[in-house]
Amino acid sequence: MSMELEISPESGFLRVVATGEFSLGEARRTFLEVLEAVAVHQAGKVLLDGRGVVGDPKIIERFYYGSFVARATTESFRRGRLSCLPRFAYVLEEPGLDPHRFGESVAVNRGMYLKAFDNLPEALGWLGILSATNNGERSK
Repeated sequence: MSMELEISPESGFLRVVATGEFSLGEARRTFLEVLEAVAVHQAGKVLLDGRGVVGDPKIIERFYYGSFVARATTESFRRGRLSCLPRFAYVLEEPGLDPHRFGESVAVNRGMYLKAFDNLPEALGWLGILSATNNGERSK
């Protein structure tokens, strides 16, 4: 089973909903899709909801993924495809969400603005998107 993305630009951010079975190759492939959408929409903030992704990434996969997303993002920025380095908020559930946030640390140490959360409201708050309810629907 592959990973699938639903990408929708919203006011002030790009919402990405990922589903499917985790594999490092699929995670890399789908991140490049996200990065392309970030470039097209010149999004400065990305909410990646991965609660629909199943699997238990190994520690080395977390390392490789964190390294990959940081390298891909900074290269896109250096090449002028991105107007800024975007902030990425990942919403995940265990076991996809590492309680020690190893993959997050790897990406951040390589220049990413990224943080992993176990709930949507905190992720939206970190992104500075305050007009959303707990279920992710926009409110007035």
